[in-house]
Amino acid sequence: MSHSLPLARGIASIVSTALVLFGIAASASAMSAPGGQAPAAKDKPPVAIVNINTATSTELQTLPGVGAATATRILEYRQKNGGFKKIEDIMNVRGIGEKSFLKLKPLITITPPKAVSL
Repeated sequence: MSHSLPLARGIASIVSTALVLFGIAASASAMSAPGGQAPAAKDKPPVAIVNINTATSTELQTLPGVGAATATRILEYRQKNGGFKKIEDIMNVRGIGEKSFLKLKPLITITPPKAVSL
């Protein structure tokens, strides 16, 4: 019976070492994700470049920080003002300030609004 206690301690040590190593491997795997951070459950998938003069509400909502309400305001601004003349104009939409714009800037583009031909 005196031999079983050291054996149990040895097994416990091996198990705890394996758990620590597994935790480190899982953490390293998560850190190798784009941006060096583990993806959060609510993060949206990576987006393609979105043309804010032609995008649908659904397409606008693929952008980080743009939900249904903001997408609706973007569409309303676009309709009221005849489109965005430059990407910085998106900051005229309520809810999109400089901080949000800086996140969106590499992900958005415009085509000049089409001129009405008579």
